[in-house]
Amino acid sequence: MTFNRRRFLQASAQTGAVLCLFNTLGAQASTPFSSIQTAPRLKPPAGSVDCHMHLYDDRYPAAPGAKLLPPNASLDDYRQLQALLGLQRLVIVTPSTYGTDNRCLLDGLARSGGQARGVAVIDQAITAAELQALHQAGIRGIRFNLSYGGADLDDLEPLAARVNELGWNVQVVAPGNQLVELESRLQRLPARLVIDHLGHVPQPEGVQSAAFAVLGRLLDGGRTWVKLSGPYIRSRSGPPDYADVGAVARELVRRHPERLLWGSDWPHPTVAAGHKPDDGRIFDLLADWAPDEQARTAILRDNPVSLYGF
Repeated sequence: MTFNRRRFLQASAQTGAVLCLFNTLGAQASTPFSSIQTAPRLKPPAGSVDCHMHLYDDRYPAAPGAKLLPPNASLDDYRQLQALLGLQRLVIVTPSTYGTDNRCLLDGLARSGGQARGVAVIDQAITAAELQALHQAGIRGIRFNLSYGGADLDDLEPLAARVNELGWNVQVVAPGNQLVELESRLQRLPARLVIDHLGHVPQPEGVQSAAFAVLGRLLDGGRTWVKLSGPYIRSRSGPPDYADVGAVARELVRRHPERLLWGSDWPHPTVAAGHKPDDGRIFDLLADWAPDEQARTAILRDNPVSLYGF
């Protein structure tokens, strides 16, 4: 019988057998868009959620002027990483590549077996009926990407008011210095707010930066969540520990574990092929950032289940 690794990973994700297989195959068990070498030691609670990943499919054209043009990255590819990490649920985020075209996201939601929620990109031209259709498909938030262009800040407040009626959140990804400029607007948003990638807090300033102070004030307000994702994006100290960004993560956990989420950022679109991070090692960093099991359970399961309506 020919061994089909992908099918085995899918079938064994709920049993733990996949971890034994992976430890046996080691580096030969290639996982798409990851340099993972060993299965992580951290065992997540049942029902845990990867709150930030993307799908790419060249059936859907890139938006004019898109800066990130990664190769195809499918839900089947992602399932291999999901199984190795021991996760069950996911939040698919429309990347900047597609502008306001959410078809790739919607296809992923339809094929997820009810285990996914989505964060879409929209503009003010969207109708109430279209918003309802997105809600029925599993969309629970909208994203403003201010790091890679395409987002119209004039849409921020009016769209936040519209999606708040559906119980959705507004997700913002921006350089840390822009968060400082936007703080008063973000504080006034009617919808719940999610900040991507640890707020892109600049290094080496880290917890002493103005951007980190903004994150703290937003979290203190009780309507903001921060994603512990993409530590490699702003780190200057680099792998395997990303110690500078880790200091930011640990301080966020110390202050507000009930307002934090974890995400893989797979397939790591800002990282060039051949330099993808070790997802197993990054997942294990959460045990250092949040050494208390109760806090980790909140970050991996309870917070996202509540925010995204699983």
